[in-house]
Amino acid sequence: MDIISLGSFLHFLSYVGTGLLLLVIGLIAFAFTTKFSEWELIKQGNVAVAYKLWGKVIGLGITIYTVWGNSMNLLDAFIWGIVGIVAQIVVYLIIEYILTPKTNLARKVEEGNVAVGFSLFAVGIAVGLIVAGSLTY
Repeated sequence: MDIISLGSFLHFLSYVGTGLLLLVIGLIAFAFTTKFSEWELIKQGNVAVAYKLWGKVIGLGITIYTVWGNSMNLLDAFIWGIVGIVAQIVVYLIIEYILTPKTNLARKVEEGNVAVGFSLFAVGIAVGLIVAGSLTY
């Protein structure tokens, strides 16, 4: 009795691998939105930067989760995952340069401002939910 077929297992692995690849692509893309090394600051204990970064990653994870449930195939899912990454970046740039032009959010989180970092964490999740909801057409 086959509980899980080899084909199903390989299909599962391809989606897990693609999802993790999208998260890595997202992390790399997110790094280009800052002038400092998020990893270095996180290693130094900067909680604000950690909030900012991982909020985006959680938001992207939510988007990827929804994409997997609504895509026609792996390529379709990958493309919509990239759309989720771009949406996260665009919203961050809108918040940074249009909605808060007098406050340098990147500098605030670099300085360790936890309130700003947590606010960006929440925005990252909210954007992920909005993008994910938009993909359930």
